[in-house]
Amino acid sequence: MTIKDLTNTDNFFLLAGPCVIEEENMALHIAERIAAISEKLNIPCVFKGSYRKANRSRIDSFTGIGDGKALKILRKVHDTLGLPTVTDIHETHEADMAAEYVDILQIPAFLCRQTELLAAAAKTGKIVNIKRGQFLAPESMRFAAQKVVDSGNPNVMLTERGSTFGYTDLVVDFRSIPQMRKFGFPVITDITHSLQQPNQTSGVSGGLPELIETIAKAAVAVGTDGLFVETHPEPLKAKSDATNMLPLDRLEDLLKKLLRIRDAIR
Repeated sequence: MTIKDLTNTDNFFLLAGPCVIEEENMALHIAERIAAISEKLNIPCVFKGSYRKANRSRIDSFTGIGDGKALKILRKVHDTLGLPTVTDIHETHEADMAAEYVDILQIPAFLCRQTELLAAAAKTGKIVNIKRGQFLAPESMRFAAQKVVDSGNPNVMLTERGSTFGYTDLVVDFRSIPQMRKFGFPVITDITHSLQQPNQTSGVSGGLPELIETIAKAAVAVGTDGLFVETHPEPLKAKSDATNMLPLDRLEDLLKKLLRIRDAIR
């Protein structure tokens, strides 16, 4: 797939799915619902699922069902439903492995300055989505994107996901969306991770899911190209990021509201 496949409509595009691949039936259930909604609303869509979560607060936190097993499920989503897929990578050797199964490689926010990781992702030829580090100014993401381009791959997207605010909260500066769009790459807004409350004393991140709609509306209003949303049929039973995911049965209604905003600003 190409970036044009996502940006050649008047609508924003969508990256959506569970935080982590928990098992095949659930992944396919979520993907089928997302596919049906996106087709109905004419929103280009990518299924999101991490094959492994490397950045956990505690050593006993759930990280995945096994790399190979999870990546095969992502491939099955693509082959069964025709949905392109995206997943995170964390180390250079993972780039070629994941690229065999998915369409987009995502660089986690904490790793967005890792030159060798960006170069390895670029050399697969896949689209590379780089999340803005919580510690970086939006202008600094120009250099992260340039590392991918200089490695021979112009297929870059950038994702806004909030900035560290104190020790246990994030805040979205919506100026970052038009600022990063000036670099010439599509900009996505992560409307669920932006509401995380990391580093809680329990060792499990908190969140403010009741504000997902607020963040999403503001992002669309200032011109985001895409939205990233983690969703689950029963978020509180999810094995990762349970406190800041959108219930799957609320996704369609949210997107309808956002399309009305998009129409109003067009």
